[in-house]
Amino acid sequence: MTESSTAAHAASPPPARRGRPRKTLQEREESERRAELLQAAARLFRSQGYDATSTRDIAAAAGMQSGSPFYYFESKGAMLHAVMQAGMAAVSESQALLLRQLGRRATGLERLRALVRHHLAVVVGPDSHFIPVMLYEWRALTPEQRRDVAKQKDAYEAAWMPALRRLHRDGQLRARPEVARLLIFGALNWAAQWFNPQGPLTLDELTEQALRLFVHQP
Repeated sequence: MTESSTAAHAASPPPARRGRPRKTLQEREESERRAELLQAAARLFRSQGYDATSTRDIAAAAGMQSGSPFYYFESKGAMLHAVMQAGMAAVSESQALLLRQLGRRATGLERLRALVRHHLAVVVGPDSHFIPVMLYEWRALTPEQRRDVAKQKDAYEAAWMPALRRLHRDGQLRARPEVARLLIFGALNWAAQWFNPQGPLTLDELTEQALRLFVHQP
């Protein structure tokens, strides 16, 4: 290598880093504060209802000044939309990870058991509020917001279809898979109304009861 080429090489900029650029400290802090607001909003929307919850209530629950939520969201309605979007994104990601961990050799029943258990934890788990909020506050969304969340929900539920179709082929699921999906989600989501975490059933036991209802097991 000649002296001129060495100098040119030394002067050239380092290769660009692949992937997303790292967030600055300020961006990370803002992201964390936004997440805290959404968690506080989800808890209050579930316990008090959307109409009875003010942005002042949410700010106080998140340890912020009363006007701080408007730095992150333009309105309470936008916050409700974001609660549902963030919730669906999180559970879709954890569900996808669960299915990858199961692998291709898992039976249809094993897949459905894992999916039901995961969804019940989402619906009645101690830190999961967004599914009940979706059930009770869906009408508070604008039509455009409902379409956004419906796309996420449809993609999440579509991941159940391979297991349901396999069970149907094997004779363990008598209902049509697409109808069974709707009935199963209706039943599981309604558990938010009646399930008591301090009651006689654990989530594992509740999962097994649900499977006995949905599919025939030899």
